[in-house]
Amino acid sequence: MSDEIVVRVHSHGPGRSLALVYFDPVSGRKKTKSSGTTDWREAERLAGELEKELRAGRYTPPSKITWSDFRTRYTEEHVASLKPKTAESIKCVLNVVEKHLNPDRLSKLNAAALSTLQAKLRATGIKETSIAMVLRHVRAALGWAVSVGMLNAVPKVNMPKGAKGRKTKGGAVLGEQFDRVLAAVPKVRPKDSTERVRYLNGLYLSGLRLTESIDLAWDDDAPFAVDLSGRHPRFRIKGEAQKSGRDELLPMTPDFADFILATPEAERHGRVFRLNEVETGIPITAHSVGKLVSEIGKRAGVVVNAADRKTASAHDLRRAFATRWARRVTPAILQKLMRHASIQTTMGYYVDLDLDEMADELWATHKPATDGSTPAVGNIGPEAAENAESLTTVSDCEA
Repeated sequence: MSDEIVVRVHSHGPGRSLALVYFDPVSGRKKTKSSGTTDWREAERLAGELEKELRAGRYTPPSKITWSDFRTRYTEEHVASLKPKTAESIKCVLNVVEKHLNPDRLSKLNAAALSTLQAKLRATGIKETSIAMVLRHVRAALGWAVSVGMLNAVPKVNMPKGAKGRKTKGGAVLGEQFDRVLAAVPKVRPKDSTERVRYLNGLYLSGLRLTESIDLAWDDDAPFAVDLSGRHPRFRIKGEAQKSGRDELLPMTPDFADFILATPEAERHGRVFRLNEVETGIPITAHSVGKLVSEIGKRAGVVVNAADRKTASAHDLRRAFATRWARRVTPAILQKLMRHASIQTTMGYYVDLDLDEMADELWATHKPATDGSTPAVGNIGPEAAENAESLTTVSDCEA
């Protein structure tokens, strides 16, 4: 702001707090701010501080933007550019804010209000992860408001602290459990069980998310497609089909590649998995497919979470994919196969293999000595053992 700004003290009558008055050099409008005191000297001191802040451009008045105006602008200027699923999620969150807080002004969404929102949501019995999702969207919305000058600062948001340790809703469907799931398909979908069985095998072998599996296509111009132009089959994802907005080529496991390449070349067009309604021929939505897989898991009696008695779902087949490949590839490769944004997600949810299974693999390559000699220890093999003494000497010198 201009250094021409001058703040003066003004009295509105005996017993009332003195006012700090100045004229905005841009709009020319008169601005008034209470000093909070009736002491003239203290008010003049406060006027001097405010004048310095105004001239340095550090002072911004409390937001007068209404919640309605903010929501309209946020929706039209930002949310409209997002993917439909994300936009719908944000719309639901803003509705939740209105339902529980009903703010008339944007500035009323302060730290205290967000804490109250968290408490009210918890009282409804929803999960902590859902509360965290709401708060993340609210924080992002307020961050946008700050970026366009509608709010001075983003209030502090205390995110819910979940219990330590990994918690998952389900588990990997492997071996005999997966066989039971496949066997249950004709019981749930007797008229079109063949394509449903093929689809479940595809989920198990690919590790695709539910929506990805529905969108996967043979066509080059598809947002999520099979790419056969490289040395090995792979996935090609256009930016419009994923949150990152980036075009990517990602690896495909050999068993899934063999599985889909069994499709005759003449039939390699359109969607890879053609899940249509029998009566109408209309493609089934991802939501309906998810319900169908869950129904099959329930009919098969495959329980993946004993505590909640949760039965197998589509995501549990993705977990099965991760569990199988975690035994065979490094975490970095598994991260690529799972398309996780963070390696922590891969490590935290999928690489904690069963202890007995890890021990079986360790002992599978163990060959006990048959000549009565002491077996080599650690990483020192027969050839390296000859140089053990010199290596130890070097190590001692360096120490």
